[in-house]
Amino acid sequence: MLDKIVIANRGEIALRILRACREMGIKTVAVHSTADNNLKHVLLADETVCIGPPPSSESYLNMPAIISAAEVTDATGIHPGYGFLSENADFAERVESSGFTFIGPRSDSIRLMGDKVSAIKAMKAAGVPCVPGSDGPLGDDPDENIRLARDIGYPIIIKASGGGGGRGMRVVHAEASLTAAITVTRAEARAAFSNDVVYMEKYLETPRHVEFQLLADTQGNAIHLGERDCSMQRRHQKVIEEAPAPGITEEQRNRIGARCVNACKEIGYRSAGTFEFLYENGEFYFIEMNTRLQVEHPVTEMITGIDIVREQLRIASGLPLQFEQDDVHIQGHAIECRINAEDPKSFMPSPGLVTLWHSPGGPGVRIESHLYSGYKVPPYYDSMIGKLIAHGASREAAFARMRSALSEIVIEGIKTNVPLHQEIFQHAAFQAGGTDIHYLEKRLGLV
Repeated sequence: MLDKIVIANRGEIALRILRACREMGIKTVAVHSTADNNLKHVLLADETVCIGPPPSSESYLNMPAIISAAEVTDATGIHPGYGFLSENADFAERVESSGFTFIGPRSDSIRLMGDKVSAIKAMKAAGVPCVPGSDGPLGDDPDENIRLARDIGYPIIIKASGGGGGRGMRVVHAEASLTAAITVTRAEARAAFSNDVVYMEKYLETPRHVEFQLLADTQGNAIHLGERDCSMQRRHQKVIEEAPAPGITEEQRNRIGARCVNACKEIGYRSAGTFEFLYENGEFYFIEMNTRLQVEHPVTEMITGIDIVREQLRIASGLPLQFEQDDVHIQGHAIECRINAEDPKSFMPSPGLVTLWHSPGGPGVRIESHLYSGYKVPPYYDSMIGKLIAHGASREAAFARMRSALSEIVIEGIKTNVPLHQEIFQHAAFQAGGTDIHYLEKRLGLV
């Protein structure tokens, strides 16, 4: 077992990793920027190392500083959490070549799945259903690209191979706009990702976002932990997630889950990973794989009883999975609200001093947050300051507990999106389940 690790992240996920390490007897090193001296996990860690000034490029994205922190503290592993360097293949490779364990997939797996074209090719080879598309990069022949689009059928979407998070995408509804859209998307991809490769897919107009959680060890074992629905989104960013996904049958879960498990084995994947799908008219279409821990992992933990972070640490230590597929049983329903420091109407970030923090509680309620009264939310990083999770025997029970928890939570001194969550839980369409990825933006008048 790893005996000491560097937590190369901040905020609630860094605290989540620290807590898992404490349970397992693993010592922790918290690396932090000068703006994060008073983060909760920094105050609780066994050791701390300041790795730079507030800008992420000079601290949390500073590979040499993070690896040096592992060296000077005699750590044996580095956990990247999510965001920052978690899906950076070069970082994973440098960690391993420096003699440390990267608590995540191998660098070649990150590279394979980080390139959307190679990821789709690998998934098709493994039998995972994909969105109809160009089956590879688009060339420079406009006539050939027009032919491809006609075969797929409009509307289509042009995507950057190295894109993600909603960036590097352009929807085309008519042939007259196609060539210009490809040119513009290529230029944007080159500027944003230093990779101008683009490809084409059928644009699904009212899909849901359904993803499968996987765990795979270094002995060739892999299991899935069921699916989550992440369709409640704004600007391609998830707002609310739930598990299991409403309306997905056990047969569908077993069929798609088994294909994801097979894909993990085919590509030699290790650690936690998530297969993301668009779901429309009863069909699943693979869009990408996230080769890291997901923000929404707690809802899966709540319905399966499996600690995903703990399993990551065990896998990185070379230990086999503790569970087989038949050991995974879904119990009840869980839902998660992402709590952001932002204006609930304009969505403008709202950093500042938290004058009062009160955490909700009660049966089935879980809070993941680094907040405390007197903590100052810095303006330099993502606005998410916590996650509120509710679990119940049924979806209706989970909803009732979430409404109660949202009424209890108190965060004063800054603005948060708690009122938005309270409003969403009153929406009849959301209560019924199965809203598509465009629902929230349409409801808020953003499209």
